[in-house]
Amino acid sequence: MTTSKLDTAGPFLPSSLDAELTRLHLSESEVVIRKNGVEFLSPSPLPLWAEVTMDLRSPIAGRPLQGTGVVVDCTGNPNSGYVISLLLLDLSAQAQQRLQRLALASAS
Repeated sequence: MTTSKLDTAGPFLPSSLDAELTRLHLSESEVVIRKNGVEFLSPSPLPLWAEVTMDLRSPIAGRPLQGTGVVVDCTGNPNSGYVISLLLLDLSAQAQQRLQRLALASAS
């Protein structure tokens, strides 16, 4: 019996792509606040699963709500813009409560 050499030309090579981090500064009027994230209009698309750091400023909350999330949906076109859905991750309990208060306030 003989063994074959492991194919190293595929997925086992280190990636040469650097993870790019997008940082957004959004006001409450620019977003639709959901229970676990936000939706907003962007002039350019963001790739699915891109990591985004967000500062959401609101007159209700006082200081900005800061969080990190991933893009879970991006639909639209260059003419009308792109609707980005961002799922926020690893929010503290306090930040989750603030997000829920903002979601309730924007729904009314």
